[in-house]
Amino acid sequence: MPPIHAFVDDALADHDAVELARQVAARTVSPAELATAALDRARRVNDTLRAVAATYPEPRFAPEGRGALSGIPTYIKDNVDVAGLPTQHGSVAFTAPAARRDGRVTRQFLATGVTVLGKSRLPEFGLTPTTEFATQEPARNPWHLNHSPGGSSGGAAALVASGVVPLAHGNDGGGSIRIPAACAGLVGLKTSRGRLLDSEQTRLMPLNLVSEGVLTRTVRDSAAFLAAAERYHRNPALPPIGEVMGPAMRRLRIGLVTESPTGAVVDEPTMAAVEATARILEKAGHIVEPTSPPVTTRFVHDFTLYWAFLADVLTTTGRFGFGASWNTADAEHATRGLRAYHRRTLHQTPAALRRLRRFRHVYDTWLARHDVILSPVVAHTAPELGYFAGTSSFDELLARMANFVSFTPVNNVAGSPAIAIPAGLAPDGLPVAIHLSAAYGDERTLLELAYLLEAEQPFPRIDGRAPAV
Repeated sequence: MPPIHAFVDDALADHDAVELARQVAARTVSPAELATAALDRARRVNDTLRAVAATYPEPRFAPEGRGALSGIPTYIKDNVDVAGLPTQHGSVAFTAPAARRDGRVTRQFLATGVTVLGKSRLPEFGLTPTTEFATQEPARNPWHLNHSPGGSSGGAAALVASGVVPLAHGNDGGGSIRIPAACAGLVGLKTSRGRLLDSEQTRLMPLNLVSEGVLTRTVRDSAAFLAAAERYHRNPALPPIGEVMGPAMRRLRIGLVTESPTGAVVDEPTMAAVEATARILEKAGHIVEPTSPPVTTRFVHDFTLYWAFLADVLTTTGRFGFGASWNTADAEHATRGLRAYHRRTLHQTPAALRRLRRFRHVYDTWLARHDVILSPVVAHTAPELGYFAGTSSFDELLARMANFVSFTPVNNVAGSPAIAIPAGLAPDGLPVAIHLSAAYGDERTLLELAYLLEAEQPFPRIDGRAPAV
């Protein structure tokens, strides 16, 4: 099945956000023209992709001249509050009213100057790595419509990959930026814990795994967004990222991880991409050597238990958190399965939380031998729709999800930054990606390496033209 995209000769053209912001500043294009083009593109492809959760009646423009990304159209993921739109969290188990005010995440996004068009879809509460539902149409991968765009920022990935907008908001509590980026051929950077403002809800978690960010088609868009967001809020406990404009010259020690922590078999296109990336990095003068992460079956169990704990809390407190319309029976199969799993293992939760809190020290000790870790993002390319959602056995569903996402949760628990970077196409035309992670607070090194890889192996384009160099 051929890819579907919205790239046409309009105000957006095939430009990235940095170039469009330059044109807005030069007044060769207006924010209104960019918003109109993006909404036209969404109308062209969204009936197929099902990526949009809600749309404003009129685009919500930032004040003129505010932020380095002034006028760039975007969507906010439907699990943070955006004034005037409901926050539905991808669920049909309740009916959300329109939010009365912007949440902290939205305020930081607006400070960069973006124009908010609406909200993007996610699986229920962001709990699964695919944006599928029991009673709703799934979000589809624009590279292959029978495949998933990943999750939980699947709607955002579909919108950016298809060309509707140059960047879109996502958040990542176990891989939810990086997994959709890998599935859809995008750049997806999970920031260090506390780098960007997080939502009011995630701050209440006993262990906050969630980081905010964006999905983009170019490395410089990811770098530009972080620089713009940092001007609004900079965490004094972290070194500033600043403007990252290209690769650095320093020689790095890069650890190579090829075996999944769960024992999952990594597919051939993904493994080939990781090995090819290792050769590019060695050719650039970096030292690449095999390593094994300090991830045991105990870690996998503890993360799964905490994941299930969150589902249990969300459903148990549904009426308090989401109002009187909440009905647990209408929650998705995965949500109810995780809730039941937690209740069977409830007595193990306190010890699991203690071990997860200690894991950052374990990770930092291991990473002291390396500057960066290279690995797959996921064990295989984007799965077919139904691979997860069509599974009636919860145990089988849990095993499939754990194997698919086995490389990404380490960084959420450790709080460290990590990035998914496109690395070509598999023989069936689906995107392949690699994963880089670094020490807490060191997003800069990841962006510098990403620039190098983008130059050495230009990212594939969904419209079939040669990659921009």
